[in-house]
Amino acid sequence: MRIGNFKNGTVVMTSGVQALSDEGRAALVNGISLFSCFSEDNDPHKERDFGSLEIAGDKFFWKIDYFDLEMKMHSPDAANPDVTYRVLTIMFAHEY
Repeated sequence: MRIGNFKNGTVVMTSGVQALSDEGRAALVNGISLFSCFSEDNDPHKERDFGSLEIAGDKFFWKIDYFDLEMKMHSPDAANPDVTYRVLTIMFAHEY
């Protein structure tokens, strides 16, 4: 389910995440926005586009994908917002 549409970006969530309470989804989105636990083990390329976190005993993944502005292929330069459309996907770890 799409939960947001931003300039050159969209946030989507799986049906499992959508089924959480409003408070549960808010806590999850807040946790993602504060996520800073990047390390050589979970971010060897220093892209900061994937994370895993636990909230209320449930494990979640989030992932950012980078597309061209027409969303037909990968972005030619993921760091350049003028040519990149980002999609943040939020899911339960077991939905991966």
